[in-house]
Amino acid sequence: MKDFDLRDLDAFLAVARARNFRRAAVEQHVSVSSLSQRLRALEERLGIRLMNRTTRSVGLTEAGELLLSQIGPAMGNIGEALEQVRGLRETPSGRLRINAPIPTVELVLAPMVTPFLQRYPQIELEIVGETSLIDIVKGGFDAGVRFGEHLAQDMIAVPLGPPERYAVVASSELVAARGKPKHPEELLDLPCILTRFPSGALLEWEFEKAGRVIKLTPPATLIGTTPALMLRAAMDGLGFAMTFEGWVRDAVKNGSLISVLDDWCPPFPGPFLYYPSRRQPPPALRAFIAFVAEWRKLEKRKSRRA
Repeated sequence: MKDFDLRDLDAFLAVARARNFRRAAVEQHVSVSSLSQRLRALEERLGIRLMNRTTRSVGLTEAGELLLSQIGPAMGNIGEALEQVRGLRETPSGRLRINAPIPTVELVLAPMVTPFLQRYPQIELEIVGETSLIDIVKGGFDAGVRFGEHLAQDMIAVPLGPPERYAVVASSELVAARGKPKHPEELLDLPCILTRFPSGALLEWEFEKAGRVIKLTPPATLIGTTPALMLRAAMDGLGFAMTFEGWVRDAVKNGSLISVLDDWCPPFPGPFLYYPSRRQPPPALRAFIAFVAEWRKLEKRKSRRA
C-alpha cells in the first residue's frame, strides 16, 4: 500500500465514473495527459490493465470493475473523514481530558465548567481530580493543572487562576480556649489537623514574613486526605487546620472559623494549565485555552469593581 499514491486512485475513480478522460480531467482540475499518466502508473504498479481506451470511449476491464467496487466507498469515507477533521477547526468538538489537583478542580475549574460547555456543547469534558504528579501524556490527558514549581520544562503553561493563599483556621471555641497564636512555632503546642498526600507524605506547613521562611509539621490530632473531613473537624473544634483560603473564606466570613497568622501567610502564584509543546493543540484544548484567557480577564474586572 505504501507504494501507491492516493492521487492515482482518485484519478482512476474520476475516469471510471465519468467514462471520459476529458470530463474527468476538468473535474480533477488537471490536464488530460496528466490524468492518463497517473492511470498508466497505477496499472504498471498493479501489473494489470484497468481500462480499455479508445478515441471515443473508456471501458472498465474486469479488474477495473472490481477495483471500482472496492475503493469507491473507501475513498468516499476518506473524503468524509477529512472534511470532518477540517470542520473541527471551525467548531471545537470531541473529548477534552484534564488532570488537576482537587483544590484547583473545586476552586478554579468548577466555576468554569458550565459556561464553557454551554458555549461548546459538542465538547465532551472530563476532569480528573488527582493530587499525585503524573505524566499527562502517558495518562492520556490533553492537559494538566499544577503550580509553577511542579511544571516540566518541555510543557507550555498558561495561567489558570489568580494568586492563591493558605489560611490557618480553627473554631472560635478552640481559639477562646487555647488562645490565638501570634507566631507559627506556637502551633507546636496546639492541637492540629494535618493532610496526608497519596504519596504518604504529610503536608508541611510553610510560613513567610519579612523574608523569613518557617517550615514545620505540628503534632497531629487528626490526619486525613479529604478536605471535607478536615474542615468539618476544624469547625467542630478538633484542632487548627491549614488549607486553601478559598475553601474557608465563607466560614471565616460567617464566624464558623477564625483565621490566624494571616501576616505569616502571603499569597503565591496561582495554578497553571499546561500541555505538551506542539504546533497545533487539539481544537477542544485550543478552545479551552482561549476560554481561560477570556475568563481571567472578566474575573480581573470583577475584582477591580469589588
